[in-house]
Amino acid sequence: MLRVQLLVFGLLYILVFLFSVFALIDAARRPAQAFVAAGKRTKGFWLAITGLCTAVSFVAMPPLWAPIGFLVLIAAVGAIVYLVDVRPALGSGPRRQGPRSGGW
Repeated sequence: MLRVQLLVFGLLYILVFLFSVFALIDAARRPAQAFVAAGKRTKGFWLAITGLCTAVSFVAMPPLWAPIGFLVLIAAVGAIVYLVDVRPALGSGPRRQGPRSGGW
């Protein structure tokens, strides 16, 4: 039973790491003006938050997760706040210029 629990915790920590990496990459790709226009904190702030979340979740991944495992919850909260609150407010991001399809 303990092995199953350790496996589940390990998978959850890896999942938090992947969410954090996705949030960091997404924040880095967005233009700085989008953050201000959406009424959110600056791009630098969110890069720092998601970068810290990524670093903490990386260090906490197996096999080193035991001593600082509780910090993964904080890292998960930071990444989730970005993905659920900030990212949708930023819109779909820059669109490519090109021929339009459909319409007149």
